[in-house]
Amino acid sequence: MFAALMVAILSGFPVSFSIAGVGILFAYLGWMLGVMDITLLGAMGQRVFGLLSNQVLIAIPLFVLMGAVLEKSRIAEDLLDTMGRLFGQLRGGLGISVVLVGALLAASTGIVGATVVAMGMIALPTMLRSGYDPRVASGIVCTAGTLGQIIPPSTLLIILADVMSNSYQQAQYEQGKFSVEALSVGQFFAAAIIPGLLLVGLYLIYILVLGVIRPHYMPPAPSDLAKPGRGEVIRAIVPPVLLIFAVLGAILGGIATPTEAASVGAIGAILMAGIRLGINPRLILIGTAALVAVGILAGLFPVRLQRNDLGFGSYVGGAAYAVMTLVGIISIAYALNAALRQKVLHEAVNSTLTMTSMIFATILAAGIFSLVFIGLGGEERVAELLSNMPGGANGALLFCMIFIFFLGFFLDFVEISVIVLPLVTPTLILMGHDPIWLGVLIAINLQTSFLTPPFGFSLFYLRGAAPKEVTTGHIYAGVAPFIGLQAIGVLLVWALPSLATWLPAAIF
Repeated sequence: MFAALMVAILSGFPVSFSIAGVGILFAYLGWMLGVMDITLLGAMGQRVFGLLSNQVLIAIPLFVLMGAVLEKSRIAEDLLDTMGRLFGQLRGGLGISVVLVGALLAASTGIVGATVVAMGMIALPTMLRSGYDPRVASGIVCTAGTLGQIIPPSTLLIILADVMSNSYQQAQYEQGKFSVEALSVGQFFAAAIIPGLLLVGLYLIYILVLGVIRPHYMPPAPSDLAKPGRGEVIRAIVPPVLLIFAVLGAILGGIATPTEAASVGAIGAILMAGIRLGINPRLILIGTAALVAVGILAGLFPVRLQRNDLGFGSYVGGAAYAVMTLVGIISIAYALNAALRQKVLHEAVNSTLTMTSMIFATILAAGIFSLVFIGLGGEERVAELLSNMPGGANGALLFCMIFIFFLGFFLDFVEISVIVLPLVTPTLILMGHDPIWLGVLIAINLQTSFLTPPFGFSLFYLRGAAPKEVTTGHIYAGVAPFIGLQAIGVLLVWALPSLATWLPAAIF
């Protein structure tokens, strides 16, 4: 089945149809050979309903919309330009600025394609004009763009949280526990923060060391590059940082679910776009402040108007909250009007629809594939293979990590997450591996799939956006050291599990 899937995908046929088609083909083949009960496909309806009614996955289109609005309204572009001019005079400064902006955009957009293309069109030409080696410049841009997969909020972590939670529950059932625990997206977001920052640190150390060893690879930017003023830096950096705190703070603080926080992020991005596009920005700022005030005050001093024992102060508080909410709604209307007039929202919604359709079509198709794989006895074979691995639990995990790494050369992270992981992670959890730590290790490994040729998505994105003087060979050579840094990141998290487990344990 896996060999047929590889052939179907490499043939260029649309991925989701390839996955579903291979599954159905092997279901009928298994039925004809008498090794599969074809009525098992009747469970597909339940799987589709389960996917469409999954509350966790609703966060995906909302986070994608948030990132798309920030990209289409040029907020991300302003941030990149300002940071480039701020650090440009340092040796390797442009590379440092690209990594730092990549981390900020990762935490505020979570979309790899948008980040890589934006950096490829804005930062890469500036780096090349400054005399950067094309391999180093393209490697930095590609890698910084992939941080959106490991730094929360990210679509990878949402899908991974859903898969790992199901695997953890399955493992508990197999251990004879019927009062099972579930894992939340918030736990995986918390677990990925420190490893994500660790990767950022590794990239920065590499750039600084390379700047010392090979100074001609990364000369300072031209002296005529205007350094931004303090006000310009604050205007570029503070809004995305506040948005990050609003979204992640709401999730990690237990104030909102990931879906609710994603909707806060999407509205926050639209308000930021309205201010950036300049149609009545003062009113939008006042409305934004009113919404923030309602969010904080209603949490600290809740008013429940349906009660019959309320005092005068409660009615005054309720009226104040209603007025602030109304001001906030008016500011959102103005921001939407600005985004619609300048066609920003059209492009953002179109981009969101395309990305969301791709993700959900792949998950649906993978449901057919995995159902048939289980029906043919594949799950038992995988469990038997892993339990017989030399080296016990660590040997099985090492085999799975290497297998996932090589699959990343050919498959997308969504395909690996929803096809391969449900087959291997329950057995790994039964062997004693912590599911959250395991999820973070796999997340870093899957992030690497964006950088590994021939089908690394970041490589494709940059190839489309890079100037003509940057060749495919430059891009492949440039990402090679960063793939090594990813491997070091995996080893550090493996050797020091508390990097992934300490923060979720402290918060939850």
